[in-house]
Amino acid sequence: MILKTERLIIRHITKEDWKSIKKIWVDFKSSKYVRYSTPHSTNDEDVYAEIHKWERENKGTENKFFGVCQNDSIIGYIVLHKQENAYEIGYSFHSDFHGKGYAKESVLAILDYARELGIKRITAGAAINNIPSVALLKVLGFKQVGKERVSFYKDEFGNDMVFEGGIFELEIKD
Repeated sequence: MILKTERLIIRHITKEDWKSIKKIWVDFKSSKYVRYSTPHSTNDEDVYAEIHKWERENKGTENKFFGVCQNDSIIGYIVLHKQENAYEIGYSFHSDFHGKGYAKESVLAILDYARELGIKRITAGAAINNIPSVALLKVLGFKQVGKERVSFYKDEFGNDMVFEGGIFELEIKD
């Protein structure tokens, strides 16, 4: 599966993409937003195994993993996870490509693809303090429908590092 935008190619992730995804995960570990996202191992074997799993899951309908490519290089990825009555979207881009409209351009293409598949509702979660991600969701037409307390990490004393997460939804119109 390949989608093309003005500047990007969006395609299914394959196991050969593991080094590119690892670069994104290593880069993200230095981000101030890292505490608002599920941790990823950056050990070669773990990354390869995870990306190989993504490739296998792309053959089904429950989860979809897309590489966002500029020329032949993966600069980010987008995931769709099937839920009970919607799909949840998530995305991550290497910091070298932040603030240049690539996330918006590629997510819009995925939303068009979802519309073609007959998907009617997309959800997303984002930390309220992750201003760029929240702004992107709002520009794309997502509405905040709730909040939740979330924790992915523990502090040096073993206590959960809790933050406020926003729950966002987008109704896809035909």
